[in-house]
Parts: sequence; structure tokens; C-alpha cells
Amino acid sequence: MNRNHFGPNFGFTPSELRKLRSLKNPFGIQKFLDDMPYHLEDTAWSPRRVLAEQSAHCLEGAIFGAAALRVNGYPPLLLDFEADHDTDHVIAIFREDGCWGAVAKSNYTGCRWREPVYRTLRELALSYFNSYFNLRRERTLRRYSGPVKLKRFDRQQWMTTDKPVWFIVDHLFEIKHYSLLTKSQEKRLHRVDERLFQAECLGKAYKQRD
Repeated sequence: MNRNHFGPNFGFTPSELRKLRSLKNPFGIQKFLDDMPYHLEDTAWSPRRVLAEQSAHCLEGAIFGAAALRVNGYPPLLLDFEADHDTDHVIAIFREDGCWGAVAKSNYTGCRWREPVYRTLRELALSYFNSYFNLRRERTLRRYSGPVKLKRFDRQQWMTTDKPVWFIVDHLFEIKHYSLLTKSQEKRLHRVDERLFQAECLGKAYKQRD
């Protein structure tokens, strides 16, 4: 299925399309994601809904990033990370001059943008390792997927549906992931220190208590 399945607007309204195209490139998309608040609700909004709400969490930010990349001439691709004793993470990926970069939304400072300088997806995934930890300060990133082509969900209107896009999440659970570390490496890991912990939590959103 190709771009012509949707016509030139990909199913977006003219105003939505103008907004997405005004982002122009991956870094413009990242800046747009950085400027919107991070929310902590258990939702799976489509890119259209993210535009309407002007808020996103990591999954929604990655899916939005992939849609915005598509509108601006890149394939809509995700990369999924799996963690032990922690939440998983999803990023939108793109390629320039043969190297991979990423657009991402995260509640942690270092799990967002990556310049397109990584020769392989493994290199890209490893660039997140040092900043990926849980509140017990354990480094938790363990596995990464191959590139996930979101065009496979075009019939489900993943970019513009008003319904949750949990079908993308279900797919991420089903695909193969590749280990980043050996078991012996995992056993030798150290917890992050206070300085890194505080730096990564800069601007972190917290759930409001009743």
C-alpha cells in the first residue's frame, strides 16, 4: 500500500496537513514534541488525536513522529525497546546518508532525540542504554526490535482514526526483539549515580495525587 491509498492528504484535513508539513524535517518534529506536555494516561491516541490534544506520552509521540515523518517524505517507521523491571519505550526512526536517527517523546531527558549518525539499529539502541533506568536506578534496557513499518496499518487508518491504536501495541508485543547484552554483562551492571538520576529526571511529569 502506498501514499496514493490516502491521496495527497494521507487522510488528514488541510489544516492538519499544513501543520505537519510546517514541521519540515525530523528535528522540527522533535521540537514540536518537546514543546507539548507529557501526559501519564493509559491511552493510545492516533496522530490526529495528538494534534487535537496537544499532548502525548512516549508511544503516542513515536506514532505521531512516524506520521509526521511520512508527511515530510520519510517512511513511517518505529523501533521498540523492551526493558526488565521497567516500562518499554518506542521511538520513530529515520535514515539520512545511510545512518539512523530518532524522534521520540519521553518523560526522561536522554530518551528522546538522536542525531542520524548511527550506522546500525543496534548502535542506535545502545545510545539509549546509559539513560534508560528505573526508579531503583537500575539500568534496564535489554532488547530492541527491527524496524516496524506502520504502512501495514494503513487499512486501519492509524494516522487519523478517532479510536485507540492499540493494534500497534499488540503488534509490538508479537515481533522479534534482539538482545543488547549478554547475561554476564547484565550481572555486572551498576546503578546510576545521583547526578545522572537527577539530570534524567529534569522536567519529569508526575501523576497528581487525589
